[in-house]
Amino acid sequence: MPKKRENRGRHKGDKGRSGVIQCDNCGRLIPADKAICVTKWYSPVDPQLARELEKKGAIIPKYKLTKCYCVSCAVHYGLVKVRPEHERKRRGLY
Repeated sequence: MPKKRENRGRHKGDKGRSGVIQCDNCGRLIPADKAICVTKWYSPVDPQLARELEKKGAIIPKYKLTKCYCVSCAVHYGLVKVRPEHERKRRGLY
């Protein structure tokens, strides 16, 4: 069976079997190296209030929030795009 992608859609390399994680949106179990992970900074304080407090010298904590999505949820949220037909790998008769 032909390979569609050189890395088989994963970031595993030659490490062997990787663990599974759950998609943060739909709960699907996916390999950890296949998941699309997005890291965002999160502040529990309202941005307008945080600006006023920072002007007065307060230190507002920010936290890293990492969410991992399966491929279908990442496409749905626009994190990864579906390639147009002319950029896809040609298969079949040439």
